[in-house]
Amino acid sequence: MFNSSTIFLLVLFLLGYVAKNQAIMVAVYILFGMKLLKLDDKFFPYIQDKGIGWGVIVITVAVLIPVATGEIGFKDLLQSVKSYHAWVALIAGMFVAIVAKNGLTLLANDPEVTTALVLGTIIAVVAFQGVAVGPLIGAGIAYMIIKMLESLPFIK
Repeated sequence: MFNSSTIFLLVLFLLGYVAKNQAIMVAVYILFGMKLLKLDDKFFPYIQDKGIGWGVIVITVAVLIPVATGEIGFKDLLQSVKSYHAWVALIAGMFVAIVAKNGLTLLANDPEVTTALVLGTIIAVVAFQGVAVGPLIGAGIAYMIIKMLESLPFIK
């Protein structure tokens, strides 16, 4: 039971605890539970393949709840375009959605990037009280920077 992956998960759990990051702690707790119940071989590949899609669906549902409850309607939408804050938010939303798409490409083609993203997220949460919200956005930003660097003639 105590192999390198288990120790790594334990370290992540402890870092999540120190950083008061409930998402990391719950995720590690679930993974430990699946390993203890010997469900890892069956479910890990499936979750790894489909999990990001599920997460996007859950986040999208959460964002659309105010629309579904009537808290936000067409009147609010029309009113919001009068504010420059709304235009900035609209453009930022479009930008991060496009960046996240490229993040999916990078994670699919360069899986070791995931390790660096997790480490960077943990460092930001622990050391800078950051919020662990964006592996896709992080991967997308990494993709953009990598493509820019690859366009330089002295980097290959």
